[in-house]
Amino acid sequence: MSSAVTAREEYEHASKTYDTITEISGGVLEGQLISIALGNVEGQSVLDLGGGTGIHARRAIDAGAKIVDIIDISPEMMKIANDAEAALGREGRLRCFEADVSKPLDHLELGQYDVVMANWVFDHAGTIEILEGMWKNIAAYLKPGGKFVGVRVADLLSPTVQTNQYGVSFDNYREIPGGYNYTVTVHSDPIFAFEAASLRISYGGSFELHEKYGLDAHLVPYESTEVYKKDPKFWEPFMKSPYLAVVLGTKK
Repeated sequence: MSSAVTAREEYEHASKTYDTITEISGGVLEGQLISIALGNVEGQSVLDLGGGTGIHARRAIDAGAKIVDIIDISPEMMKIANDAEAALGREGRLRCFEADVSKPLDHLELGQYDVVMANWVFDHAGTIEILEGMWKNIAAYLKPGGKFVGVRVADLLSPTVQTNQYGVSFDNYREIPGGYNYTVTVHSDPIFAFEAASLRISYGGSFELHEKYGLDAHLVPYESTEVYKKDPKFWEPFMKSPYLAVVLGTKK
């Protein structure tokens, strides 16, 4: 069974509870980092690769985006995204397309966007070919001068994900060429788990692929979030070995 099929089945299963990830402390931090990275996107177009239930798509719309297009392999996840927008009374600002974001998307006739988001999709790339397929789409659909925003695993072996200190744990590590397969458990209510795959060229902190695909990029500082400012002591273990990072880039 392909990794894409496995991921689709796992996310379909978790779709109804996936948004509870925003309630754990790590999810709160992630959300604030994404909001800082997005900034004011008033009137802009956003492509959300692997956008799932629309957690960060909604943040972009809240920040003023005129349109957000989600591309994801899970129809059930995207149905939740559409239902959430409908419940908010917002019409015509979210569109969803079913596709594998590691493969060419020419058939969707998407055009180019002011912002491209790729949140956690790199951590479903078990080969460099899959990872570079994702990057090719980022480069293809981001306008010159446009903004890239992405969440990825940082310290894959952080002690904080061995102890579930911030609501997420990793276990069952299996080495693959250039990285690891592993299981992610989200300790929300209810708990859910899925399989992930991360390559060292991504989680190791390199900006090699960002540069290869035309981006100037940097990490969004954890210290810039309100949740960190409110309780720096709580975040001390995370700061020593953060398990997630939000990258902000600009296309040259």
